[in-house]
Amino acid sequence: MIRTVIIEDEKPASRKLARMLSEFPEIEVVAHIESVEDGIEWFSNHEHPQLIFSDIVLGDGLSFDIFEKIPSKGFIIYTTAFDQYTLKAFKLNSIDYLLKPILEEDLTGAIEKFKSFIPSDHSVASQEIKQLIKKDKTTLSRILVKIGYNLKIVQTREVSCFFSENKIVYLQTQGRTFPSDFTLDELEEVLDQKKFFRVNRQFIISSDHIKNIHTSPTYKVELDFQPAEEITVSRDRVKDFKEWLVS
Repeated sequence: MIRTVIIEDEKPASRKLARMLSEFPEIEVVAHIESVEDGIEWFSNHEHPQLIFSDIVLGDGLSFDIFEKIPSKGFIIYTTAFDQYTLKAFKLNSIDYLLKPILEEDLTGAIEKFKSFIPSDHSVASQEIKQLIKKDKTTLSRILVKIGYNLKIVQTREVSCFFSENKIVYLQTQGRTFPSDFTLDELEEVLDQKKFFRVNRQFIISSDHIKNIHTSPTYKVELDFQPAEEITVSRDRVKDFKEWLVS
């Protein structure tokens, strides 16, 4: 059995996740934790589980506070409605993150990813966890954006580019532009580097949406959908850009 802990301060959300996990016979939920304080107490006095599903924003702080005080000896799948915490989540034994509301297919994918890290007996030495995660770096596959009072999930495969304007970073999809909570520097760390490339200080572009590349007199990129501004590859990035195109 895969011993599992749920960290979630909203009881309906915790119960729903437990019901979803009950569909996986190999998973045993051994504890429900509702706060940072309770989490520190529980992890200080119990055997650590192999797998943890953890919300990020709790009533008395962030769940990161638990694992910064008591380093986890298991793998963590974060659940969140706040995408700005994703970068930090990747650095704390996180193998995946699920945006709320959690979809069955996303949950299944996250569990299968967890299984890919461990042998069939579900045992792995705690010191090996970070090395295992490092070998299969988690990349950002979806982004939560705010539209008025509503939230929308955007898959990164739909994004042609990310660009900064007036100190805000936007993402461009077909016919829509959305503000994000990331900086371009942060996005460089978490995007799939085979798909996305930082062409200059203002733009990160997707290889899936390149329409044309003009090479004279400078390298300029035209995307399927992009902001009105022309996208030019910085001179010092041209060599890396050409290598990225064929990698």
